[in-house]
Amino acid sequence: MSTLLDEPAIARTVKAIHGRNTSASDPAFEAGFAEWLAENYDGHLLDAYARFATGDGRLDALMRKLIFKAGARACGSGLQVGSQVGFKHLETFEIGTNVFIGAGAYIQGRFDGHCKIGNQVWIGPQAYFDARNLELGDHVGWGPGAKVLGSQHTGLPTDVPVIATDLEIKPVRIGAGADIGTNATILPGVTIGEGAIIGAGAVVNTDIPPFTVAAGVPARVLRQR
Repeated sequence: MSTLLDEPAIARTVKAIHGRNTSASDPAFEAGFAEWLAENYDGHLLDAYARFATGDGRLDALMRKLIFKAGARACGSGLQVGSQVGFKHLETFEIGTNVFIGAGAYIQGRFDGHCKIGNQVWIGPQAYFDARNLELGDHVGWGPGAKVLGSQHTGLPTDVPVIATDLEIKPVRIGAGADIGTNATILPGVTIGEGAIIGAGAVVNTDIPPFTVAAGVPARVLRQR
């Protein structure tokens, strides 16, 4: 019996699925159900979400989606929320159409913050977002495990534990069509230009120009696309 190891290693190219999907219509009942949740679970959406957070069934997935729609500042149709996705301060989120959030991702907003996720964005599993001041443009691809660190403690004065010092929040902007590699980390205040590609495992501490490829620790621009 032949195995994969017996076959020649041939790469193949296939059409993208999520990035080409433009069917964003949701069933009509979902809007009404989300409004009902917002009216009846105001202040308790997290408790309701916990009931459906870990399941892989269709009902669990539907309820996660509806609770996002009920709690977010704005939310388009076609949202998919994987199991064990976590969030904080959902009320500060603006989510576009056809957004996918992979299993185990966590989006940490802040009560006075702003988290905007554009249309057709794909977020891989186990991603982490310090979303106190964050914008992801349309058609952003976000690799599994990639992270945004959008804030840091000042560490001053030195006689105070670092964790007790003031928090400095710097906006992170990811341009439309940019692609962030697996396990990359974007540091506070960084802007990734439109259509840029960030390599797997990169640590980005400075702005990256549009339509360039950057990689490394710290990340450096390698070439134009």
